Amino acid sequence: MHWLEKIVGKKPAEPRLRAGRRVFAIGDIHGRLDLLNLMLEQISNHAAQYLMPANCLVFLGDYIDRGPESRGVIDKLIALPRFFPGWELHLLRGNHDNAALEFIENPRLYTAWRSHGAAQTLISYGVVPPRFEKQMEFENARNDFVRALPLAHLKFLNQLKYFHVEDDYLFVHAGIRPGIALADQLPEDLLWIREDFLLHSRRFEKMIVHGHTAGPSPIVLSNRICVDTGAHATGHLTALILDSESRSFLSTGTGAQRHNFASPRFRHEVVSS
Repeated sequence: MHWLEKIVGKKPAEPRLRAGRRVFAIGDIHGRLDLLNLMLEQISNHAAQYLMPANCLVFLGDYIDRGPESRGVIDKLIALPRFFPGWELHLLRGNHDNAALEFIENPRLYTAWRSHGAAQTLISYGVVPPRFEKQMEFENARNDFVRALPLAHLKFLNQLKYFHVEDDYLFVHAGIRPGIALADQLPEDLLWIREDFLLHSRRFEKMIVHGHTAGPSPIVLSNRICVDTGAHATGHLTALILDSESRSFLSTGTGAQRHNFASPRFRHEVVSS
């Protein structure tokens, strides 16, 4: 053993995917169907250059709210098997997606959902958002939303998973509660957690890939990778590309920059459209 390792301990191994596996993890879409279409085209073009026996798409949640085409985004995601035949698909639940289901169960919750972009989602389904702080207004909007929401969309929202594991990586919308086993994580934390997760500097059991907390560019740390780049406002929807030997990013929009990170074994770069 090297003398430095005796003092500070052996450096943890970099997270890996098994050979022959490529994963594309897509950040928060928030009703930007235009950016989703661009990203899917980039992913398709990228995959065509590197033949892999096992390609996988993981979406990190928050498909609706804020942007103008929440309904169109869900239509597109439901149709994904036609565009990516043979690919493994994993669609995770975000706090915004969950809020829509909670509104259906309890229209009083509209006051909380509204601050997250609910009006844009309702409008995309042809529903007039509540105009006044009255219970009847909330109930009428809920009833209109239920009538306008295709059964396939309701099924889609209800079947969204809370997390997905790929070898040394854990994919989740917001993050996990430090010190808690994965099996014991609360759904609320998986959908909403921020500071307690973001400020945790130690390694987790897996490398966490998440969205939820937007930044101007992807973030890669020793214990987590964030791919939420505020697509609804910035025009940059980001996807992380993982395989056994590299990490790189795809980004829609212009002005994306190359990112260099600490690990010499992995390649890190952003490719703009």
